[in-house]
Amino acid sequence: MSTSEELIITEEQKRQYRDDGFFILESIIPEVELKLIRKDCMELIEAQDKEMEKLGVNELNLSRKNSRYFVFNSYKERPHLGRFIFSDRMAEICKATIGNTAYLFWEQFVVKGTDKKGAEFTWHQDSGYVDHQHKYYVNAWIPLDDVNEENGTVALLPYSLAGTKEKIEHKPVPGSNDREGYFGPEKGVSANCPAGSIVVFSSTTFHRSGVNSTNKMRRAWALQYSPEIIYEADGSLKGLDELFLKDGLRVK
Repeated sequence: MSTSEELIITEEQKRQYRDDGFFILESIIPEVELKLIRKDCMELIEAQDKEMEKLGVNELNLSRKNSRYFVFNSYKERPHLGRFIFSDRMAEICKATIGNTAYLFWEQFVVKGTDKKGAEFTWHQDSGYVDHQHKYYVNAWIPLDDVNEENGTVALLPYSLAGTKEKIEHKPVPGSNDREGYFGPEKGVSANCPAGSIVVFSSTTFHRSGVNSTNKMRRAWALQYSPEIIYEADGSLKGLDELFLKDGLRVK
């Protein structure tokens, strides 16, 4: 998997990240890389389906068969995914958003299935799921399929409409492990973009997504990087702590 494609993030995109909390890099991942990532994603989903069938259940951790799937930290068994995660491309995104120090905080595939049940996510900030004080981090959300409102792309709420750039307390969503933090009337900006784009947004940017109303899965890969190691309130590690950038230089 190639990791050396030239990527230049503009000053306008950096300003948009500071002022609005996000920007979108359209169609920057070559098709050859996308095919490899899609292949991994489908193999991992199929493995979850087989495990559910073996156990005689329709839910496994946060995944629900044919509804939504989460696959965490699969790069550890699939080195070519690691080469993408710790690439010059992702280093530039980190430096443009969180600065010259970056740790891989989380990596997951997020897939919306086709049964249209339980696949909607309410307005939340990623930092709303971190209960301890922390420096805000960045999410690089990569659609593996063309995305729009019909198949459940993310909608992003600019800071000016949310009324804050800071983390706020979230409320639990009854009957789920989800949390919700914005209850206003704004609909946000839908990230309608081609497969192979990267939607870059802060951990304090409110975002949501609707159901997938098509007959095909909506697949995405989310990579999160933090300027520091993040801990739980009890001092235990939250997420991952893999150092990627130090003083602006790759250590991976």
